[in-house]
Amino acid sequence: MYSNDLAVALERVDLVISRTFNASREMLFEVWSQPKHLVNWWGPDGYSLPFCEVDFRVGGAYKICMRSPEGDDHWVSGTYREIAEPERIEFTWIREDAVGKPWCDTVVTISFDEIEGRTHFRLYQTGFDSLEHRDGHRGGWSECLERLWDYVTVG
Repeated sequence: MYSNDLAVALERVDLVISRTFNASREMLFEVWSQPKHLVNWWGPDGYSLPFCEVDFRVGGAYKICMRSPEGDDHWVSGTYREIAEPERIEFTWIREDAVGKPWCDTVVTISFDEIEGRTHFRLYQTGFDSLEHRDGHRGGWSECLERLWDYVTVG
């Protein structure tokens, strides 16, 4: 039994990113849950959100278009599986190619822990098919979180 569990664990390709923000977890939770905030920081550096539809409730869906500086559209959609305000958000993450075919189907869990007036943020994404997909998402999420930092510190 142990060897089977180990084999499954070795096949999984997960992503973990942590940051500490000089903002309350209530504020961070809000900017993750409302389109009026998402359009200001979501996506890698230089990207915009020309389409952002969010039904923020357990079982609710979201669909977002991230547009690159070159004008290429990158669609992502999913459903909210868990919402525990202001501590945690879990949602599915489905990326589509140019013709709408899903190529990445993962689960993202976001947690917000308040520590001495600051918020420790953790993103955990599980279910990648390859290290290449995981590492590509690491780069995108890292740039996205830099934009989030700027938004909550300046905005």
